[in-house]
Amino acid sequence: MKRERVLAFAPHGVVLTSPEVVSWYLDGVRTTVPFSGASVLAVLVSPHGDQVRCFVNEADRLRDEWGVTAEPVAWHDPLTAGWDAPGESAFESELRAARAALLPAELERYRALAREIAVAVTTVASAVRPRDTELAVAARLVEQVVAIGAEPIVVLVAGASRLGYRHPLPTGAELGARAMLVVGARRNGMIVNLTRWVSFTPSGIDERIAAVEADVLDATRVGRATGAVFDDLVASYARHGFDRDEWRNHHQGGATGYFGRDPRAVSGLADVVQENHAFAWNPSAFGAKAEDTVIATSSGIEVLTVDPAWPTAAVNGRPRPLPLTP
Repeated sequence: MKRERVLAFAPHGVVLTSPEVVSWYLDGVRTTVPFSGASVLAVLVSPHGDQVRCFVNEADRLRDEWGVTAEPVAWHDPLTAGWDAPGESAFESELRAARAALLPAELERYRALAREIAVAVTTVASAVRPRDTELAVAARLVEQVVAIGAEPIVVLVAGASRLGYRHPLPTGAELGARAMLVVGARRNGMIVNLTRWVSFTPSGIDERIAAVEADVLDATRVGRATGAVFDDLVASYARHGFDRDEWRNHHQGGATGYFGRDPRAVSGLADVVQENHAFAWNPSAFGAKAEDTVIATSSGIEVLTVDPAWPTAAVNGRPRPLPLTP
């Protein structure tokens, strides 16, 4: 199926080298050794068949643990030597469209990861205390992610003194009365993203940011251009009492899957929302943010990052997470 998708726009072949695209094409194999390293695999997709290469020091492990049979290449030689075909950059938008509609096996793996990450965050959030440092909480999140066989891609923690930062890399600051926890985790090549809030006093949902999120989820419909969905999100801020330029203070998310954002949504983006297309929107304002990983289908939005143990409130008919009070 993926081979047919690629040859439909690259009939003379294409060389795949990025970790994310190679992982997509090879059905979720982990393509890197360092989490953010270069791929140890490359694939030539051609009308005459596929060629897969890997560095010789990875060949046995990839065969034994991932079922990938690859031609070994010396670790000091280029993986793509002699391949006469254009690279990924010649087909960037086409490759995005090809990987957008997740296949049934991908969906099954993705749903499982999303559930497990949601439970992992609940486990950590339920045990935090106001005197815990952001770094200590981040360490527990990473431990939970690695324990389920996933890779921590993003781990952010903000205590009450640092909630103004949109990307709060954890520090030694204590959590205090309120905290935000953000996790992006990858397994089988696919990434899930979610944001959760903890409050040590009774606290309701942030109604304005929840309303903006509800609007963008409603707008994410199969067949629409992602740029048009983004425009609806931008307009939603002013409609719910924010400054009309609030969206400029942080990126708003977008499609996801094999990339954390595939790509970040912007106005005018022509990529079309497909059936079984993953998204992670993250509308935000000072001290407020909403984010879950969802799937767009012709019957509506399916929220993947759900733990039934986390408290929720209905927003536009969907259960959305409340701040947890440990």
